Amino acid sequence: MSASWNWVLLLAGVLFILVEVALGGFAGFDLVLIGSAFVLGGAIGLALGNPAIGFLVASVLCLLYIAVGRRWVRARLRTGHMPSNVDALVGRSGLVTVRVAEHEPGQVKVRDEIWRAIPAPGAAAPFEPGHVITVAGVDGVTLQVR
Repeated sequence: MSASWNWVLLLAGVLFILVEVALGGFAGFDLVLIGSAFVLGGAIGLALGNPAIGFLVASVLCLLYIAVGRRWVRARLRTGHMPSNVDALVGRSGLVTVRVAEHEPGQVKVRDEIWRAIPAPGAAAPFEPGHVITVAGVDGVTLQVR
């Protein structure tokens, strides 16, 4: 083997990294980390003048990443459900500011915000101004209240 194989490792690693970055992390950053293993293997092989050591280092790093590191990286990239502002309103109490009745949307104030409101299905409407309501659901930008 000649030293040019170290350059093949380096260039293949850089190509993997560039493809992953250019396509927006489509592979969950696997190509970045495997490409980094190739680059490290190629650099060590160049420094020692031995392509076999370069391939050995790249192989060991890739196997370690696939066996151990991949689960760790995937766990860090995974995001849980974050309730939006609207999701957080369900179950909150509010105050009627404009009469809410069947076929007559009104307004309610929930957490310092004014929202359009209609009675929730099965709710005893109408709700007069000053009445305390509970948000039962959200339909677009309209709250369903009880």
